[in-house]
Amino acid sequence: MSNTNHGLCMGEAASRFLASLVPEEKEINQLAVYKFAHWYGLERPLDGLTAHAVANYAERLSLSDAEYIKKVGLIRAFLAYTKKEGWSRTNLATHLKAKKGKSKSQFSAKQSLTEAISLTHRGYVELEAKLAILKNKHLQVIDEMRRAAADKDFRENAPLEAAREQHGQLTGRIKDIEETLKSAIIVDQQQKVTLKVSFGDNIVLGDLDTGEELRYMIVSPRETDPTRSKISSASPIGKASIGRKQGDVVEVITPAGKLRYQIKQIER
Repeated sequence: MSNTNHGLCMGEAASRFLASLVPEEKEINQLAVYKFAHWYGLERPLDGLTAHAVANYAERLSLSDAEYIKKVGLIRAFLAYTKKEGWSRTNLATHLKAKKGKSKSQFSAKQSLTEAISLTHRGYVELEAKLAILKNKHLQVIDEMRRAAADKDFRENAPLEAAREQHGQLTGRIKDIEETLKSAIIVDQQQKVTLKVSFGDNIVLGDLDTGEELRYMIVSPRETDPTRSKISSASPIGKASIGRKQGDVVEVITPAGKLRYQIKQIER
């Protein structure tokens, strides 16, 4: 490990990892990696991250999240990269294990039976273009794996390990997009959902500054439970969201300043 990497903080490590990726890969990795970095602490030294902490984070991820497997894979890739660069003494990626339960494909199949995936024509075309880019990159990574595998010393074959991690990420992302396109229903402007946020709803908010997604359930003040993402209807986010539609942008005033979120999904 070089002297310049001693005391490297988590935020800097995440930024360097993302900077090493091509644009389409950066887009895929960015949200999951930064969410993990924020959870640990952007200013905390990376060498203080322990296997126990990584395992605890894995337990925080929800199996009901449609992108659960993908998120686990993305964070694993980041942790493997920190080992490859010499920022971590061990490969902490091995301690981020997917929980047992319904596989992503099983969950996706069940989800497709209960709700349609609606896309605008533009969104459908953009997904097709992204799929083509990922498939091309997938072929490149397969070629990289073949070249790396030519090195018979698999014990310290970092290029092969990195290529395998990337291959897994791309395979999962390609499958996600293919399933979405297969199940998609193209809607026009007149078919937009007009459901409004009300008491008892689950909502997904997108932070317009960081890109992070937040999931909450709007409940009464007595039912508030931050550990289960249940927020009061009287809270700043609750008050700003109630009565608003999917796609609306809401502003929340906090002691730290004004925050802007887009209502990405309403579930009742």
